[in-house]
Parts: sequence; structure tokens; C-alpha cells
Amino acid sequence: MEFSRRAQAIMGSPTLAITSKAKKMQADGEDVVNFAAGEPFFDTPHQVKQAAIEAIQQGFTKYTPAAGASFLKKAICQKFKNDNYLNYEEDQIVVSCGAKHSLFNIMEILCDEKDEVIFSAPYWVSYPEMVRFAGGQPVVIKTLEKNDFKFKAETLKKYITDKTKILILNSPSNPTGAMYTQEELEEIAEVAVQNDLYVISDEIYEKIIYDGKKHVSIASLGKDIYKRTITVNGVSKAYSMTGWRIGYLGAVEAIASKIKNLQSHSTSNPASISQKAAYAALSCDESIIKNMVSEFDIRRKLIVKGLNSVKGFSCNLPDGSFYCFCNIRETNMNSMDLANKLLNEQKIAVIPGVVFGQEYYLRFSFSCDLEEIEKGIARLKKMFG
Repeated sequence: MEFSRRAQAIMGSPTLAITSKAKKMQADGEDVVNFAAGEPFFDTPHQVKQAAIEAIQQGFTKYTPAAGASFLKKAICQKFKNDNYLNYEEDQIVVSCGAKHSLFNIMEILCDEKDEVIFSAPYWVSYPEMVRFAGGQPVVIKTLEKNDFKFKAETLKKYITDKTKILILNSPSNPTGAMYTQEELEEIAEVAVQNDLYVISDEIYEKIIYDGKKHVSIASLGKDIYKRTITVNGVSKAYSMTGWRIGYLGAVEAIASKIKNLQSHSTSNPASISQKAAYAALSCDESIIKNMVSEFDIRRKLIVKGLNSVKGFSCNLPDGSFYCFCNIRETNMNSMDLANKLLNEQKIAVIPGVVFGQEYYLRFSFSCDLEEIEKGIARLKKMFG
């Protein structure tokens, strides 16, 4: 069977594959400690579920406009204004089937053949695949643990060529939890504007941050960077709604319009019921998120302390998200081999760093029970001392 070049170039998501395998092992009765999960373990808030039930009962089960229902877009505009100091109108918002869908759409309407798209490693696994599918060329800035896995504006300049079109930022980051400061973003924004780059700002973890740190949206740092930035977010992480599949973006109207056109011929609108649920989520009391982050913080400190007590393992305390990126170089094993060994011999599911573009690291999700973290650390110590 002959497939298109695009299809042949795309690999399946390794994180989803490992997570699915771990869940299957658990379903088969195996005692797996799952540090691979890319979703909050908390339940979706009650009022969000109730809103979905009411939507079904009231018959809100038909098509909405392709870019999302007006009531939800208005709520998203208000969210951007309140949280991010960004002023968007309804026609600048596109609601999609998850933030991943939003990112895919952006890449399809901005990236032409041979255009270069810059992002840093460790990176979220889907960035390079999205770029390749659009015909572009991924350009990867390797970052260092000693710099908290962040790059400086001066470094960015060295990677820009006459073919560079887009810069992707992910702050807080998956897989490292690293977060850029306002000063760092101001310097990056200046380089982006000077070099006429589009910036895709993936802010899906913006609500999950620790130690009083402040999230900053790069698009809020001036009118020039605002015009060139597409801000991406969603309800999956902050409201534990991964399965509801609602993401959204804000951009200048010309970009939003092209994305709406694309979406009208692919998925059309996101699920109407999920849109009602997302509206309820954006209307939730912020204490729901604060309570969740407090619980994550307890787990963050526990797992980092535990990992640093295992021979051959070391990791920084992440600024945000619910992941830590653990250095395993002293184990003298590569990340894929060690990940497989941990799953097969100790029933511990983790994601190998190589799929994030950074070898000799493992990503641990601490989105699980405290008892699971303690059990997982005990099993690691059993293997490595």
C-alpha cells in the first residue's frame, strides 16, 4: 500500500503509546506505578459536569459555528483580558478540539514548504511532527539543565536564518516545568519582532505554577509582539478536562480567520456539549485551581526529594506543570532502555527523554496519589539503591 509522503513522515505519539500500555497493564491486574500520565488525576469539577448534563437535557447537541459558540468565545476574551492582559475580540478567537488541535491548525496556515520553525529541546513531542506535516523544517535549540532548560535571546539570534518564520514557546514547559520570566520574554520578543517572526505561545500549563511565580504571556509585552503572536490555551490541564477536548487560541483577525476556514473543512465545531462545559469551567471559582495546585505542589516536592535520593538520578524542582525532568546519565543507560527496563521489571511507567529531543533524561509525571509516588521511589531504590 502506498501512502503519501506526509503520512510516511509522521510517527505516532510515544507518550500516548507508553501511557496506553501502562493503562492496559493496570487493566490486566498488574500493579503499575504510572508516572507517564499527561493529565491531572483530579476529577472534572462538579459544576462543569453538571453544565454538560444540562446541555444534553436542554438539547444543546447540534452544530455551533465552526470557530466556537459566541457565549464561549466571549468568556475566552474575558479570560484573556483578566488573566493575561490581552484584548481580543470574538473574531480573534478560535475554539478547537483541544490545544493540540489549535497548534496543528496554526502550523497548517502559517508554515509553507521549507519554512524553518524554531523551538527548544526538551520539547513537547508533537511540535516537530506538526512542523514536518506542514512541510516545514524543525530547528531545535538544545538547552541545558544548568540553565533550567531555557534559552536566551542571544542564543535565539544564532538560529535565525532567512528561512526562519516561526518561534514556538512553551511556558511553563512540558516536559521540564521550566517557565520564562518577564525579562526573558521581553528580550525574546524584541528578537522576534526585529526578525519578523511569528510566535506561537503554548500556555496550556499557565495555571499550574509554584512558589509564587508569575506567568507572563509574551503577547502582552507590546503591540508589535501582540500582532505576531498566536496565544494557545485550553481547559484540559487547569480544569482536569483532558477528555472534553476544548482548546482555544487568540490572534489577529487575519490569522484567526484563516484558521477558522481550515477548521470548517476538517472538524467543523468542537463538541457543543464540551463547549458548554468549558464555559462553566471558565466561570469556576479560582479556588478550585488553587486547591489542585496545592495538591500538586505537595507531590512535586515529594517526588523531587525522592528522585534525588535514588543513586544515579537527579532533577531540578520544576517551576510549573506536573512533570519533572530527571537526569539519569549516571545510570549509564539511555532513556529508552531504562524506561523499558523500569516498566518490564519494576512496573514503573515513565517517558524516555529521547522523545522530547533530550537523551539521558526521564520525564516523571507527579499527577498521581502520594502513595503511588512513595511506592515508585521505593521500587527505584530497589533497582538502583
